[in-house]
Amino acid sequence: MSRNSANAILPPGASPAPDTAAWTGPSARASLPGRLVSRSIVLVGMPGAGKTSIGRRLALRLGLPFLDADAEIEAAAGLPITDIFARYGEAHFRDGERRVIARLLAGPPLVLATGGGAFVDARTRAAIRASGAVSVWLHCRMATLLKRVAGREHRPMFVNADPAEVLERLMVARHPFYAEADIVIACSDESPEVTTRRVQQALEGWQPPARLAVALGERGYDILVGDGLLARAGALLAPVLPARRVVVVTDEVVAPLHLPALRAGLAETGTAILAEIVVPAGEASKDFTVLQRVLEEMLAAGADRRTAVLALGGGVVGDLAGFAAATALRGLPFVQLPTTLLAQVDSSVGGKTGVNLALGKNLVGAFHQPRLVLADTGTLGTLPIRELRAGYAEVAKHGLLSGEALWRWCEANGPALVQGDREALVTAVLESCRLKSSVVAGDEREESAEGGRALLNLGHTFGHALEAECGYGGLLLHGEAVGVGLGLAASLSARLGHCSQELPGRVIAHLQACGMPARIGDLPRRFSTAALLGRMRKDKKAREGALRFVLLRSPGEAFTAGDVPPEAVERLLLDEGCDA
Repeated sequence: MSRNSANAILPPGASPAPDTAAWTGPSARASLPGRLVSRSIVLVGMPGAGKTSIGRRLALRLGLPFLDADAEIEAAAGLPITDIFARYGEAHFRDGERRVIARLLAGPPLVLATGGGAFVDARTRAAIRASGAVSVWLHCRMATLLKRVAGREHRPMFVNADPAEVLERLMVARHPFYAEADIVIACSDESPEVTTRRVQQALEGWQPPARLAVALGERGYDILVGDGLLARAGALLAPVLPARRVVVVTDEVVAPLHLPALRAGLAETGTAILAEIVVPAGEASKDFTVLQRVLEEMLAAGADRRTAVLALGGGVVGDLAGFAAATALRGLPFVQLPTTLLAQVDSSVGGKTGVNLALGKNLVGAFHQPRLVLADTGTLGTLPIRELRAGYAEVAKHGLLSGEALWRWCEANGPALVQGDREALVTAVLESCRLKSSVVAGDEREESAEGGRALLNLGHTFGHALEAECGYGGLLLHGEAVGVGLGLAASLSARLGHCSQELPGRVIAHLQACGMPARIGDLPRRFSTAALLGRMRKDKKAREGALRFVLLRSPGEAFTAGDVPPEAVERLLLDEGCDA
């Protein structure tokens, strides 16, 4: 421990003890799996949880050095922690403790046992996360702790106090913060060797969620992609929310499937749900009547400006809840918890929120960026195949926008993906979010004169018109409309001479191979050419009534066009079977 670390504990003028050399441990690290020894491991938990005894054994197994934060502090300060508390107070001790832990974790990987109160401090938790260390909570029952703390009456918290009462009070206060640890190990009266082996096994099997950043400065946020994230929602949300108080908006289909896991995940960290607002499933819920009910229930439950709105569901719930968050009290924090493929790969990222009008889709809305996006890929296993196919249309769109490599991946893996192939689904979510986050970071509010975020509307001018004509009642899903729109956009591009004549057939054949409607004739009703053109002229992307489309030169080469002759669009629609 350096004198700098000692000075983090003792105030100016106090004399630290001489420097204490830290044990560096055996040099066996090179023979161990790299993932286990490339990060520091921080053990947290109550007094008596066994952090030091487990930590020493774990360090030997992994070939890492072991340090005990409390011992390091005492050695550096030349004082027992009891005296540091008595002389300088807990606030000063916690501030110094945080700086010592941060310095220890800034060095080579190690196993670190922390004091019982260290992880309760928000800045210490943040420092541990920032270091890249893996935090492990040794979660012990009261009976186990009471046996282990016997004889520790000299510790400040137990002086002249009933240990059971002290531990009960501390458990209530500290467990919600311990629950933010990356790994939770339920400990019993088993031997330290058994617990150590279970900790090592948990570390070997631990898979952190993939993390993608949306770089928007102060409005930036992360997208987390992985399995089982709803069950860890409290731990993942706590660092980004202003208060442990939320309102959940979901729909009648999603609520019974995924709300229990979310409730449990939030309860672990003591995050209170002020209201659970359940709306009808489907696009029809994106209107002012439903929006008003959501706002009234949210505010009646006591939501204030530090209350976060959690959108648990597909794109409809995300758009509706996001718009409610944008408008309630002039703006509440907002989190996307997308449960459909379409929402995970597209609508949950980028901050577009809104509701529909009879005139068209998303004509009223706001840009309101979430604090976090948790894409729990485990929820995709509950989707009907029609929903998977509809969501896949956005993946195919991203393939066409990204370039030949991702588009060829789509052609090779799309049919398996819509059948529920887990590996293909995870790849699709990650690659789609990677593309969209980079586009959004460069053109957040779709203000670029050409290209930029507008390119994400490939297929949507046609798709929104088809969807609006069908009335948002479920006859045509948004993704199905987009899929047909992709084929139409490719066909229009070819007719205008922008791309090869083979590309439209390639797009349409791929969508058909995935079991999706790919042409207007595949849809369950007929359409009027005049009505569709009228819808397109009212689309929010139109300028002064002129049609605007995203067109293709090839996969990876898309552009916006505002000079498309209406007669070319009309001819295409007629050739596709629309009524004159």
